Amino acid sequence: MNAKAKAKSALAGWPAVSLAVFTAAWGGNEFTPLLVMYRTASNMSAVVVDVLLFLYVLGIVPALLIGGPMSDRFGRRALMLPSPVIAAIGSMLLAAGEHSVPLLAAGRILSGIALGLAMAVGGTWIKELSDRAGDSPSAGARRAALSLTAGFGVGAGLAAVLAQWAPLPGQLSYLVNIALAVVSLALIWTTPETRQRSTEGRLIDAMKIPSARRARFWLVVGPVAPWVFGACAMSYAVIPAMMTERTPGTAIAFAGLCCVAGLTAGFFIQTLGKKIDRPGSVRALLAALGLVAVGMALAIVLVLSPSLPLAVVAAVVLGGGYGMALISCLLEVQRIAGPRDLAGLTAVFYTLTYLGFASPAVMSWVSETFPSIGYPEMFGFGIAMTAVGAAVLAIANRTHAAGPGRVASAESMVDLTVADRSGASEAS
Repeated sequence: MNAKAKAKSALAGWPAVSLAVFTAAWGGNEFTPLLVMYRTASNMSAVVVDVLLFLYVLGIVPALLIGGPMSDRFGRRALMLPSPVIAAIGSMLLAAGEHSVPLLAAGRILSGIALGLAMAVGGTWIKELSDRAGDSPSAGARRAALSLTAGFGVGAGLAAVLAQWAPLPGQLSYLVNIALAVVSLALIWTTPETRQRSTEGRLIDAMKIPSARRARFWLVVGPVAPWVFGACAMSYAVIPAMMTERTPGTAIAFAGLCCVAGLTAGFFIQTLGKKIDRPGSVRALLAALGLVAVGMALAIVLVLSPSLPLAVVAAVVLGGGYGMALISCLLEVQRIAGPRDLAGLTAVFYTLTYLGFASPAVMSWVSETFPSIGYPEMFGFGIAMTAVGAAVLAIANRTHAAGPGRVASAESMVDLTVADRSGASEAS
């Protein structure tokens, strides 16, 4: 094989799928720093804009729950190819709907569908392609998680810059995402399939996720999962909104800064999270809850004594909580799930994480409906909930410890999936 053919083959492997995941994550998060623009230029209320932010969860959840199990039956490519197409259509609607709530709502839902498929199917495909290339057992999961986080960060950061200083502020960032979608579609079209189509059993059986019935999943992963994107949403939606009056003329750029700062912290802390995680221990999960609590405490100080530098610090700490919660939960999910329903349990986990994305809309609604309840009280309630979650974790880790063979490391679980190719699937 000549050098050109080798380069083409390498590009059509896991890097191609990583680009598709990156593109879907970009499309899902490019809307976030533009919240300020929609509130001002389009005269939408804070509640409406925050609901639009949350709406893409309505696309993510079914795509996650259906996409992962269906890709086990029909193959990775069949379920992943629609992702960049749907992402492009979603961005088209968002670009066209600057002043239209229905168009923005439709675009957000489609962006969510594209992202859900990328998370449930793309991550599994990346893992299997990495295994096929002979890379380390944890390489695929790491590549998938980093592709997702990078897409969230770069998409939001560039969208903020373009909306603040470039022409066509309500369209240009979406047009860039459309171009990325076209490129990623062309690349994954030729990417090797890693899961052969199966016609065995009933279609409904493919949707069953036996490991989702395990008490440890709900009592150990469950209390932390909503804080994954709950922390994110607070860092790049709530905090920038609180600082709008202090950032006249640069509110969009500041929102983008908070988003990039938080996601950058989340990106790099995942390496630390992997190092401190131990089978049978919840210390990485407790560390995640601790970071989220500290971030919300800083947000309370920010309300009482507004400061732009402190706002960025709070966004960074909350972003660290996001990254620590993400990697520690994924590693725990790998240990809980069986090799044949890991993609399905990962989809259930991600469904729980996106419950946290409702936090800005809920907080805006509470603030407008009950004026006596301010952001300090709401952040204080959140801190109390992290303390309750920590107590549940500590108790559940003793009463619902992983059974024999379930405390194997994530790498050992991956080795098992590699040995059983017919049922292999991996977390995104």
